[in-house]
Amino acid sequence: MTTMLRQPGTVGTRTRPHGSGGADGGDPGSGGRFDRRRTRAESTGRTGDRVLRSATTAAAVGVSAMVAAIGIFLAWRAVPALQRNEANFLTSHEWSTTDIQHLAFGIADLLALTVFVSAFALMMAMPVSFGIAVFVTRYAPRRLARPISYIVDLLAAVPSVVYGLWGLLVLAPALEPVATWLNSTFGWFPLFATGSGSVAGGGTVFTAGIVLAVMIIPIIAGVTREVFTQTPREHVEAALALGATRWEVVRLAVLPFGRSGFIGASMLGLGRALGETMALYMVLQTTSAAFGWSLFDSGASIASKIALGYAEFNNALQAGAYIAAGLVLFALTFVVGAGARLIAARGNGGRS
Repeated sequence: MTTMLRQPGTVGTRTRPHGSGGADGGDPGSGGRFDRRRTRAESTGRTGDRVLRSATTAAAVGVSAMVAAIGIFLAWRAVPALQRNEANFLTSHEWSTTDIQHLAFGIADLLALTVFVSAFALMMAMPVSFGIAVFVTRYAPRRLARPISYIVDLLAAVPSVVYGLWGLLVLAPALEPVATWLNSTFGWFPLFATGSGSVAGGGTVFTAGIVLAVMIIPIIAGVTREVFTQTPREHVEAALALGATRWEVVRLAVLPFGRSGFIGASMLGLGRALGETMALYMVLQTTSAAFGWSLFDSGASIASKIALGYAEFNNALQAGAYIAAGLVLFALTFVVGAGARLIAARGNGGRS
């Protein structure tokens, strides 16, 4: 079998046996330089894939092992203190670790305040974050949307201690008239009842929750903005072609596509709020009174309680009491993160 090759600018033809490649690189099946280069490229690609797969597998296994090691360490250091504990760790409101021979500590109030102030912050941060994401992606002109996005993202880089100082010295005095009015007008409702904190002083869950809300807004708004940006253009154009307004486009096209992303981002913000230390350490007033589920209560979260007790870490049993509280916080944030993952997977059709 021969291959007919027509020379450019000539009428005649010459023949060459099919598959007769040479050093000049002939037919792909001839075994010439073309084949050798292709073989080397394919081999390099497979090697690169193996290296990348090994690196990513090692990273995933390493991170998982690190998380497991942290949990094991916390449990190992907490067990001796829990064995010496004379109170119920999960239901007791007492926290007394000064006498090593009679340790009595429980996380009932700490856990309740941690969850309460974080949920309060999340309730305020979610609508604001949603509004920012919708405005930036669907309403704001491009020259305005980019600076707003930068400013919101920069809020996430502000140190916690700065937020704490702002909440203590600026926000608390500014909120005093609002807090006083809420307490005097709706004090009959348990949420606004007089609590263990000073309404005038501002060191309450009300002030701390607003500080936390400002801190987690950049996280929720940033992730939600990126999710809304990925809305299929065909869906948006179809809604506009049917005469939908901008809000109807958001409601009918953007929100169904990005709902799971918004909820997942909110869970990430909740995890951030649960673990916040310095801001709550500086804003909340310490008290020995039991937590009463009022916005005007004070006290300590699990993280801020650990920070308050750092002076006792020189003793293994005293440190173990705080480590036991940290183990509960570790498990709580892990559950919140897993919940965010499940919500995101359900929004993607069950794909994890």
